Amino acid sequence: MPQPAEKDVISGMVALIGPPNVGKSTLLNNLLGQKISIVSPKPQTTRTRNLGILNGPDYQVVLLDTPGIHQAGSPLNRNMVRVAVETLAEVDAIIFMVDVTFPLPGQGEVATATGHLKGLDRPAILVINKIDLVGREQLLPILLAYQEVYPFKALLPISALQDDGTALLLKELLPLLPTGPRLYPEDIPTDASERFIVGELIREKIFLLTGQEIPYSTAVTVDSFKEDPGRGLVTIHATIYVEKGSQKAIVIGKQGSKLQQIGRAARIDIEAMLDQKVFLKLFIKVRKNWTRDDTFLRDMGL
Repeated sequence: MPQPAEKDVISGMVALIGPPNVGKSTLLNNLLGQKISIVSPKPQTTRTRNLGILNGPDYQVVLLDTPGIHQAGSPLNRNMVRVAVETLAEVDAIIFMVDVTFPLPGQGEVATATGHLKGLDRPAILVINKIDLVGREQLLPILLAYQEVYPFKALLPISALQDDGTALLLKELLPLLPTGPRLYPEDIPTDASERFIVGELIREKIFLLTGQEIPYSTAVTVDSFKEDPGRGLVTIHATIYVEKGSQKAIVIGKQGSKLQQIGRAARIDIEAMLDQKVFLKLFIKVRKNWTRDDTFLRDMGL
């Protein structure tokens, strides 16, 4: 017998954009109730577009977390900005996110990011994040300043980390989206593969556990991902690429201590995601100047 037609719901795609390190990935994870995008206190943690699917009884919001828009120098950084800017043309609405402690519009990376809003005809909401860091009396002049940047449909102060204001954000967002069939099945939170998320979790630990230029000079590939249902074990081999021999030594650490620390922290998160025991083996290789190697970046999906 023919299946009944699926009921139309509020269904649309939304770009999460803004300068680096404003909390876009934290907001995505908060809205979904699970970790899809990696986070760290360092800017430019997100390198690719991460898709999260928020389902409700009468809506499906497809959220596209993008790299921070900034003044880019290397091919890697230019590609990151290109991904963010191109996303603007593909969506039904925009969440433009800034940090309450950043300079006002017209200054620094905020000016770089807001410049890409010019000429757009997409409905947008301004989200001013990290309001837990300032007094409420400081918010009004910030809101007034951003009113001059773009005809935002709403200007919302929130704290993504503390889940303050996120429910109101969803309430303001839904009326901006079209009605139609769900774009993805209801039972999946993302279109990313488990292998991709594993690689990102490893890279997150490098961002959290190393300093200086190391996080920005590393890339991760998942070389093998083998499941053994009988033993309830997943065996994963992954390679960390760096640009210099000196960086390799830092990531390995004294007697392998730093690499073990990275692997142990990543394995805990990977086991939580897969709900299985994981044997994680990390390798490290030098790929000189990979951040400026267009062929390598293309092979990495960057």
